[in-house]
Amino acid sequence: MKRTVLVFGLIAGLVVSVFMATSMAIASNMEGSHGAGSMLVGYASMLIAFSFVFVGIKSYRDKHLGGSITFGKGFLTGFLIAFIASTLYVITWAVEYNLFLTDFMDQYAQSMIDQAVAAGSTPEQIAAIQQEMQEGKELYSSPVGFTLITYMEILPLGILVALISALILKKKPQ
Repeated sequence: MKRTVLVFGLIAGLVVSVFMATSMAIASNMEGSHGAGSMLVGYASMLIAFSFVFVGIKSYRDKHLGGSITFGKGFLTGFLIAFIASTLYVITWAVEYNLFLTDFMDQYAQSMIDQAVAAGSTPEQIAAIQQEMQEGKELYSSPVGFTLITYMEILPLGILVALISALILKKKPQ
C-alpha cells in the first residue's frame, strides 16, 4: 500500500500544486481576482487532482488485493493519498505566499470589503467584515494558523472524495 499511496499522492499533489501556483501567479496580476470565479477554478482543480484518489484505490484493489477491498482499507488508502496531496499543496502555497505573494492577505481583505460595499452592505456589516478580515490576517500570520487554514482549504474535499471512492470501490472477495 505504501508505494501506491506515495505514487498517487505525489501525482495528485503535483497536479493541484502546479495548477494552484499557476493560477495564483496569473490571478495576482488581475484586478479583483479573489472572487467566486477564482474559488470555483481552485476547487475544480482540487477535484481533478483528487481523481487520483479513486484511481489509487482502484489500482491498489486490483493489483495488490486480488480485486477485493473493504471500505476501511479503501478509505485509509484514499485518505493517505489525499493527505499527501494536501501536504504538497500546503508546502507549495507556503513557498508562493512567503516568497511571491506577501501582500495576498491584504489584497484579499480589501477585495472582501470592496465586494461588501458594492453589494450595498450597511456600515455595521462592513465593520464586521473588516474585523473578521483582521482576525483572519492575525491567524494567518502564525505558522500553525497558516498551516491549519491551508489544510482546511483542501483536505476536507480529499476526505470526501476518499469516502465516496471507498464506497464505490469496496468489493468483497469472491
